[in-house]
Amino acid sequence: MTTPAQTAVAATPEDAQLARLGRRRQRKSFLASIVGQLLEWYEWSAYAVFAPFIALALFNPDDAVSGLLATFGVFAIGFLFRPLGGIVFGRIAGRRGRRFVLVTTMLMMASASVAIGLLPTFESIGLAASLLLLLARIIQGFAHGGESATANSYIAEIAPARKRGLWGSAVFMTIFGGAFLAFVLGGVITGALSEPQVQAWGWRIPFLLGAVLAVVALWLRIGMVESQVFQEGTDDEDPAAADPAAAASAAEAVPADQQADRVAEVGSAAPAAEAVTRQADRVAVRDGLGEDSFSADTLKPLSPALSIVLIFFLVSGVAASNYTWTSYVSTYAQTQEGMSPSGAYWALVAALVVGLASLPFWGAVSDRWGRKPVLYVFAVGTIVTVFPLMGFIDDRPWTLFASTSIALFLLSAGAALLASVMAETFPTSSRTAKIGFAYSLATAVFGGTTPYVNELAVSQGVPWASNLFIAFAAALALWAAWRLPERKGIDLTIVR
Repeated sequence: MTTPAQTAVAATPEDAQLARLGRRRQRKSFLASIVGQLLEWYEWSAYAVFAPFIALALFNPDDAVSGLLATFGVFAIGFLFRPLGGIVFGRIAGRRGRRFVLVTTMLMMASASVAIGLLPTFESIGLAASLLLLLARIIQGFAHGGESATANSYIAEIAPARKRGLWGSAVFMTIFGGAFLAFVLGGVITGALSEPQVQAWGWRIPFLLGAVLAVVALWLRIGMVESQVFQEGTDDEDPAAADPAAAASAAEAVPADQQADRVAEVGSAAPAAEAVTRQADRVAVRDGLGEDSFSADTLKPLSPALSIVLIFFLVSGVAASNYTWTSYVSTYAQTQEGMSPSGAYWALVAALVVGLASLPFWGAVSDRWGRKPVLYVFAVGTIVTVFPLMGFIDDRPWTLFASTSIALFLLSAGAALLASVMAETFPTSSRTAKIGFAYSLATAVFGGTTPYVNELAVSQGVPWASNLFIAFAAALALWAAWRLPERKGIDLTIVR
C-alpha cells in the first residue's frame, strides 16, 4: 500500500527544484531547533553545575547540607511543572504549530535565566531570595515541558524516515551538549576565579551569558519552517494545502525559473510566494515505510493509556540515569569524595564528549538494526553497571571521568532513541500533547527528583539506595522496550 508521503516524489525539473528547496529549509530548521535546545539545556544544566554555590548564596548559609538539599529540592520542583507545560504547550503545538511553541519557550527560558543571574542573595533579602529562585525555576520548568515535547515531535517529523534514529539523537545531543557547555564554563570560572569570588558573583555568569546567547537562537527559530507531517495533519483546515491543485495553481503564477528566488524572499506576504514555499516543503522527499512493510500486530494502535505508560517507563529509565551522571555526580565527587571543583568539572567535560559521540552512533545503529536491540543495551547495561561505577569514584578526577564515560555510553543507547520511538508510538494529531505529558511526567518523577534522592541517600549513609533507584528505573525501561512495537522507519502519517 502506497502512502501519500511516498508518492510525493519529484517528477519534473520544477518539482526537483522545489524538493531541493524543501530539504534545504528542513535542514535550516533542524539547525535552528538544535541550537535553541542546546542553549536551553545549557541554562538548565548550569543550575545543577553551580548548585553548591547557589545553595550558599540563595539559601541559609549556616547549614550547608540543608541548603544543598533545598537547592536540589527547587531543582525537582522545576521538573514538577514540566508535565503541565508539556500538556499546555502540547495542545498549543497541535493548533498553532510546532514553530510557534519553540519560539515562545525560548523567550520564557531566557527571561528566567536573566532573573536567576540577577537575584539578590539570602543575606540581602532573606527568604525572598529562595522564593524568587523557586519562581524562576517554575517558569523554566513550565517552558521546558513544552520545549521538550515539541522538539521531540518536530525533529522526528522533519527527519528523513530512514534516518530518524540518527536525526532524533540530536535532541539528546543538545542535553549532553548543554551540560558540556555548563561544565566547561564551570571549569573556566572555578579555575580563573578564587572560591570566594565564585561564591560572591562568579556563579551568576552562566545565567546571564546564556540569556544573551538565547537572542541568537531566537533569531534562528523565527525563520523555522513548520513540520510537513503537522501540515498534512491539518490539511482539512487549509483548503489550499488540502488541494494540491490549488497550491499548484498558485505556484504557476510564478515562473519556474523564478520560484527559488521567490521562496527565498521570506519576508514577502504574497499568496503565490507562500504557496510555492509551502509546496517546496511538501515536495521534499520522505522515504517512510508504508503499511505493507509491517505486520498487523506492529501497526495495531496501542491504547492511549498503555502507550503513555510505556513511554513514561522508557523515559524514566533514561532520566534517572541522565540526571545522576550529568547533574549530580560532580556534586557527589566534590562533597563526598573531596574532589576539587575544577577537577570534577573537567572530568565531566571529557566524559560528556564520549556521551556526545555515542548518541549519533546508537541512533545510526537503530536505523539499521532496529530500536529494540539498542534499548536493551541501555537498560541491561545500566542495571549491571550502576553499582560498580558509582563505587569506583574517589577524589581523583580520572575515576570520575572513567565511570561517567562508561555510564554515558550506555545511557546514550536509550537517550538517542527517545525522539524516534516516541514519534513512532503516537499519532500526529496527539503526538506533541502525549509526548508532553509522558515525557515531562517521567522526567519530573525520575529525573528532577534524582539529584535530591541521591543527595538524601548519601547524607543518610545509604548510598546504595540511590543506585537501587537508578537500577529500578532502568528495569522499568527494559519492560517498556520489550512491550513497544518495532516501527523503525515507519511513515509517521500511518501511525495510529
